[in-house]
Amino acid sequence: QVQLVESGGALVQPGGSLRLSCATSGFPFSAYGMTWYRQAPGKEREPVASITSATSDTHYADSVKGRFTISRDNAKKTVWLQMNSLKLADTAVYYCNAGVWAPSFGFWGQGTQVTVSS
Repeated sequence: QVQLVESGGALVQPGGSLRLSCATSGFPFSAYGMTWYRQAPGKEREPVASITSATSDTHYADSVKGRFTISRDNAKKTVWLQMNSLKLADTAVYYCNAGVWAPSFGFWGQGTQVTVSS
């Protein structure tokens, strides 16, 4: 079955960096674009970064552009999110899903908590 396993979240100070990982299995990873989403307390889940399947074209939400970088390794069936210059507003649970800017699967992994605090 399809599995999406996010990891790498932590407590970090403003201005710090984190690298999130999303390990996948159970579907043809190389054929799917992938997107990272986040959900802050009291807010809806929102997409923050996506990467296409064939050309690895990327797209970012304005709020993270220039600070976050999404990448993928089709052999490892893994997608990463490098987050730099973290801000308090980046605090959220981060999730990955297949698809570009809209989830392909109707379920979510457990997510990984990112807390930016001084």
